[in-house]
Amino acid sequence: MGNRRSFTPEFKAKIVLESLSGIRSAAAICREYSLKPDLLSRWKAMFIERAPLAFQSEERRSEEQARIAELERLVGRQTMELEILKRGSRLLGSPQGSSER
Repeated sequence: MGNRRSFTPEFKAKIVLESLSGIRSAAAICREYSLKPDLLSRWKAMFIERAPLAFQSEERRSEEQARIAELERLVGRQTMELEILKRGSRLLGSPQGSSER
């Protein structure tokens, strides 16, 4: 089985922009860089889907980051509460001593 190649985000962006420029065909680009056409298609679709994020304001990004941090704190708190409840359940369900056996 062959090793999978990994590509940097910069490389992917370069290839996608080269493809979108229309100077060379996608087939020629794939041949030059030994890429499968479906891989280039996925990269282009991802690039186009995420393009609006490049124009998103810093304020909007910071709001989203604050929301993510808030949700992570909530998940952490709920995880702690769940662990406490599990421990309490084990303590209540366990025998009080060897005399009860």
